[in-house]
Amino acid sequence: MSRNLWMIATIVAFSLIAAACGSTGDDKTTATAAGAETGGLSGSITVSGSSTVEPISARVGEDFHNANPGVAVSVEGPGTGDGFKKFCGGETDISDASRQIKDSEAEACAAAGIEWIELVVAWDGISVLTSPENDVHACLTFNDLYALTGPESTGFGKWSDASSLANGLGNTTADAYIDEDLSITAPGEESGTYDTFASLAIEPGSKARDTDDVMRPDYTASANDNVIIEGIAGSTYSLGYVGYSFYANNTDKVKALEVNDGESGCVAPSEETIKSGAYPLSRLLYIYVNAAKVDENPALGPFIDYYLSDDGLANVTKANYIELADYQPTLDAWANKVASPQG
Repeated sequence: MSRNLWMIATIVAFSLIAAACGSTGDDKTTATAAGAETGGLSGSITVSGSSTVEPISARVGEDFHNANPGVAVSVEGPGTGDGFKKFCGGETDISDASRQIKDSEAEACAAAGIEWIELVVAWDGISVLTSPENDVHACLTFNDLYALTGPESTGFGKWSDASSLANGLGNTTADAYIDEDLSITAPGEESGTYDTFASLAIEPGSKARDTDDVMRPDYTASANDNVIIEGIAGSTYSLGYVGYSFYANNTDKVKALEVNDGESGCVAPSEETIKSGAYPLSRLLYIYVNAAKVDENPALGPFIDYYLSDDGLANVTKANYIELADYQPTLDAWANKVASPQG
């Protein structure tokens, strides 16, 4: 599936003539199933944030606009952190997030008087990738990932440069490190995927070594997941990571490495291992809704109704992510509209 489908920069509302021609019985069926008011809605909805969640929200936005031509839906994916900056600045209705909101971001929202409703929409697994031509490495431990991509690996130009550090950590595959160029392409610091990778994969080594749980600064960073895929595909002994959807859509270009957190054994990312939590880099995906704008924007409530309907949530699997086993807590959170932080 092309990036153009995922990334709806702006869907412009149809003209009145086009809207009249496009309001079919099928559109009414779709909207009714979603709990939306076909034909009567107008205005705009703005979504920004995680590039990982973007493919889901963009599909939902496209469906909702098709059923409600008078509503323009804008979906972009600059990164979870950048999305929360806009959200807490009152610029967006919804913030896509590949991690939970940070305390500092919640404080910024509170200072601006913005309350939000947190909704969990899917499972994801951060996929650690290399080139299909790399037949040396099949599984990396968290200690491997720290030794190769963590703060102490700055300047390591070859895999073998990390051998001494890795051996000092233990539980690594350091003996297999090769004397070949280590090319790393991954999300930048604005990304929730970066935050989650650092928290899950790098932090254990950082605690043991008393260092910061951040990636080495000398890697190729990008906010565009497709650019990351191309970077990984372009070097035989590459290393990097993206959300599961972007791996699943590019299995002809990249290869997923199994991951071992030290207790799990080597586990590959798949729908089954991510949904069960067996994959060590599994995580939840979220959308955050501006509570006040639900009342102010007549189209926003119906949009979320559609997002959480059976038709809307079908876009989770269409975008190659994993549905939750139980959506009832999410549905309850939306039905009750309990906003945080409380005033």
